[in-house]
Amino acid sequence: MVNWIRHAVDSFFKKKSELVQTHSDLIKKIEHLLGYQISLPNYFIKALTHRSYLELSQEALKSNERLEFLGDSVLGLIVAEFLFKNYNDEGEGFLTKTRSHLVNREALADAAENMGLINYILYDKRFLKGSTEGMRTIMADALEALIGAIFIDGGIKKADNFVCEMIIKPSLEDGTHEYDRNFKGQLLEFTHANKLHSPQYKIVNESGPDHDKEFFVEVYLGDDLVGYGVGKNKKNSEQEAAKNALAALIKRNSKTS
Repeated sequence: MVNWIRHAVDSFFKKKSELVQTHSDLIKKIEHLLGYQISLPNYFIKALTHRSYLELSQEALKSNERLEFLGDSVLGLIVAEFLFKNYNDEGEGFLTKTRSHLVNREALADAAENMGLINYILYDKRFLKGSTEGMRTIMADALEALIGAIFIDGGIKKADNFVCEMIIKPSLEDGTHEYDRNFKGQLLEFTHANKLHSPQYKIVNESGPDHDKEFFVEVYLGDDLVGYGVGKNKKNSEQEAAKNALAALIKRNSKTS
């Protein structure tokens, strides 16, 4: 009995020591990424802790969801101020659309992937079940949470530097801020401008296991089938259907004009 207790105590302190070392190594990596010394490391551990990791760890950790909420607001403010100061001749419509392109889930996932953020995130791989979309969502959320942690630790100036260097500038340089990925919105605008029926989306089939499903969606204008899309979730399949429908309608219009 005494040996069992001693073994349990030894295992506990060994695991705790390993976790402390893991967190220490993680903080060093984050400091290298950010280029400054962190004062409040616990916020960064929390920022990079996905809720799935809590089931693996015996520590009293919390997930990054609250910091994600804060980071989302900080990110929006920094991007809005940057656009306001650097695009003096543009109107509210341009500023709103460009900000949306810079801060949407796809843009954040791309930025997180480019900086190798996946190597910093604490998560349970079983949660993903091989899902690429799930991994991109985790990365985008962690990036927002990281911005929240930087804001708390270093203030708005540090957060501004990070967002400009890691998100805004790369997007402006490669032109992705001009690429509107909201094909459903574009299709809706097109139909209104051309006095057509509003798009209606129908899931016609889904296949595959729960962790790797594919959804098949058709989009109609009235009774007219104008597009078809396939994706790993309903949102992506609808966007794909809208993209194909928009291309078909533009091509049809060009032939009749």
